[in-house]
Amino acid sequence: MNGTSEIPLYKVQRHYDEVADIYDAWYDASRGRSYYDNIARHVMSCLPPGGFLLDLGCGTGLFVSRYIQRGGRGVGLDISRGMVTRARMRRRGSLFCRGTAEVLPFRDGTFDAVSSLLAFSYLRFPEKMCSEAYRVLKPGGALAICTLGRNLLTSGLPAVYTLGEVMRIKKVGVGDFGERYYTPGELEEMLKTAGFVDVQARRCSFAHHRLAPPLFSLARRIEPFVEENLPALAYNIVIRGKKPGNR
Repeated sequence: MNGTSEIPLYKVQRHYDEVADIYDAWYDASRGRSYYDNIARHVMSCLPPGGFLLDLGCGTGLFVSRYIQRGGRGVGLDISRGMVTRARMRRRGSLFCRGTAEVLPFRDGTFDAVSSLLAFSYLRFPEKMCSEAYRVLKPGGALAICTLGRNLLTSGLPAVYTLGEVMRIKKVGVGDFGERYYTPGELEEMLKTAGFVDVQARRCSFAHHRLAPPLFSLARRIEPFVEENLPALAYNIVIRGKKPGNR
């Protein structure tokens, strides 16, 4: 596994506080929405519909909102005060709170589903998050994570993001945060160690929203083919696991 256990979480928190006002402009509009819709679709397909969801690293509540629209209920947790504030404005009837995914402030067996989109890579101790997700799930509940995958295309991203931080570019996710890039095998082993069964991983996302418009349009058209036939070229990994028992 690459990365470091000394990820500066205060930098992650500060960064997302600073970009909370532009987050939706990235992931709920134009190319960002198309990119987010794709990963959200992959994660949603791994979760039981109409249940009680906990979304870790919930951002502005985009995924919680999607889950509720499908007939479920949702709770969100994020380390960023700015993100939580925005999420509460989006879904005033739902609970959003600050905290870390490595120590969850919820009782055992509370949720039918736990999700995490594009936040897992920041964790200092991802094994703890997996164990905590297992604890708060009901028997038969499901965990689904979308996170950065390690491949040739993503290997140069840390240098790009570090340069963006030096140039003080205010864009979502641009900065030196010590993210970890995983392989499917690493994630599968982590979930199985936490106790999950029926663990399955797949790669997704070839049309990254940071691509220039002409390239994005081309990548979007061939994305289904790449995900199905050339998954090693995809940016992200979606992994799911089930807590033993019956719902």
